[in-house]
Amino acid sequence: MNLKQLSDILGLSPTTVSRALNGYPEVSEETRQRVLAAARAHNYRPSARAKALATGRSMAIGHVMPISSQHEMMNPVFADFVAGAAEVYAREGYEMLLSLVRDDDEERSYRELAARGSVDGIIVHAPRRGERRIRLLHELGLPFVVHGRASDERADYNWVDVNNRRAFRRATRFLLDLGHRRIALVNGIETMDFAIRRRAGYLEALAEAGVPADPRLMRADEMTEVYGHDSAREMLALEAPPTAFLVSSMITAIGVRRAAEEVGLRLGRDVSIVTHDDDLSYFRNGGDEPIFTATRSSVRDAGRIAAEVLIGVIRNPGAAPVHRMLEAELIVGQSTGPAPAG
Repeated sequence: MNLKQLSDILGLSPTTVSRALNGYPEVSEETRQRVLAAARAHNYRPSARAKALATGRSMAIGHVMPISSQHEMMNPVFADFVAGAAEVYAREGYEMLLSLVRDDDEERSYRELAARGSVDGIIVHAPRRGERRIRLLHELGLPFVVHGRASDERADYNWVDVNNRRAFRRATRFLLDLGHRRIALVNGIETMDFAIRRRAGYLEALAEAGVPADPRLMRADEMTEVYGHDSAREMLALEAPPTAFLVSSMITAIGVRRAAEEVGLRLGRDVSIVTHDDDLSYFRNGGDEPIFTATRSSVRDAGRIAAEVLIGVIRNPGAAPVHRMLEAELIVGQSTGPAPAG
């Protein structure tokens, strides 16, 4: 069905139907709801090209990914985030434009997207220390939402983030309550904002309990299984090894578990692990009973929310910046238990 056919059914002009579908304020709410109901009933969806012509927008959302072996964007979390965002894009008639660029071409890519009008907005991923993209996008006047936050950015901006600091503070307290005092942190790259906040929460909980922070029990790197394994083996070989590990990703936690098993330690009895779980659709933390005790927050939900926020910003450019803080849930699994005696 095309726009003209839908207009004939409704007894309205194609212009009025188009304006109702695209949210123009001069169309009454009663008419808008009538048009939307008819569009649903007749399975009408305007093409992205037609919608772009009607609104003067590109009807596309941009995601720019720097290609770097050390970049957090290359981990599996990105796929679930985009899957969640894509559900909203499809519902709202938007397409996704994914740009793969060299790290030193990232700024030029944003400038070109803005100059060509290729996208109506941008989702900024993996904010880091000394973040420059926020100021650049403000300068370009391109609507954007940050997945995460930039700790050292003073200008206000739209963001959707998990409360990483509180999550890791709570997880550390949980281990302290189990009697653990030698708690290792196996973190992500600490130029990334999420990792900075997770370390801060971990250190706060130790300080509140009067437990000295030991630099020998802290690691930060790209979150791979091998990194988790090698870090854990090094720390377990210390004269006073950790009795518990706080880990920044499920993949890394699998490496920590492998290292513990190699030296004959039983999970939940001899050593404990708490990890962050992004609740990935294809990488579950066990079945009914979780394998790992985890701070859980769905990255797919974060993708949906970020896309909804961005489309709202595009439609209402003068609105105040939107901040959405998502809280992680602490899920108790098989990987934690009381600190071993001695």
